[in-house]
Amino acid sequence: MKLLKQFGIITAISFAGEILHYALPLPVPASIYGIVLLFILLETKLIKLEDVKHVSTFLIEIMPVMFIPAAVGLLESWDILKENLLIYLLITVTTTVIVMAAAGRITQGIIRYNKNDRRSNQNG
Repeated sequence: MKLLKQFGIITAISFAGEILHYALPLPVPASIYGIVLLFILLETKLIKLEDVKHVSTFLIEIMPVMFIPAAVGLLESWDILKENLLIYLLITVTTTVIVMAAAGRITQGIIRYNKNDRRSNQNG
């Protein structure tokens, strides 16, 4: 019953993300709205981590299975993709490097901020 409740919470938040996607005129996927909603609810403690932890861990563990339909779609579209394969590879590599660099810099900034914040709390 606990797992069903947790899955229901995640499903309800995903559904709210779908509603926001249709209600707001922004080019943001519904899944992003759902993730942001879940983040806000967890940060404001309206939902406790324990309320979704087991099901979310399970969903993360099976996530690779969710990529199978996309991979099959790519294989079915091979005739179209092979004409521009070099461009697609270049875009993929470039954006991957940019995202990795940005995520690394942001993470380093947060770590530095937390270290400085701890030092100021210990001294003050």
